[in-house]
Amino acid sequence: MLYHFLYPLNTLFAGFNVFRYITFRTIGAAVTAFLFFVLVAPAFIRFIRNLHIGQVVRNDGPETHFKKEGIPTMGGMLLIFTIINTTLLWANLTNRYVWVILGVTLWFGLIGAIDDFRKITINNSKGLSARGKLLLQVVGALLLGVILYSHPNFDGHLSVPFFKALKPDLGWFYVIFAVFVIVGSSNAVNLTDGLDGLAAGPIIITGSVYLVFS
Repeated sequence: MLYHFLYPLNTLFAGFNVFRYITFRTIGAAVTAFLFFVLVAPAFIRFIRNLHIGQVVRNDGPETHFKKEGIPTMGGMLLIFTIINTTLLWANLTNRYVWVILGVTLWFGLIGAIDDFRKITINNSKGLSARGKLLLQVVGALLLGVILYSHPNFDGHLSVPFFKALKPDLGWFYVIFAVFVIVGSSNAVNLTDGLDGLAAGPIIITGSVYLVFS
């Protein structure tokens, strides 16, 4: 929204021209997200504690993980909420890809919410079944791939990081490739820290890598 409200004012004050740059808006979004977490996260954690919503740890893991039993969970809701709000605040909302990415983010967030809800209500670390998770993930990623592929200006050439001359044309296989990347990336984080579900560390690492690529 800031882009649409402030960038047109560059005719009155040249300083507003900075809103045209994605790098500036990316930094602005990152700072906004950080400040939002600093201000809202403590209250959110207290709210979750008052509802007695805590992490359920698998009993087949190492004993060092047992102390994490009862740690406030559902933090993904706060993360998704922050992503959506900072994106709406700083992104160019006329770009259809912004809405596509927000849509798939919401879909995967919903899968996580269902998983956490089942863990809490039945007090079991298994939550949503692996087959159920995978099915819902594939459906969301497949829908995203089809939407991108069906766009009139679709370009199936794959850009390989650090190899500018290498751009293979995937054609319709782009849809399958999109499913593989999205579902694989999501599960890579989950499986890396799947013992207790506290995936903050892997998210920071993978998020930083994708930031460099983008």
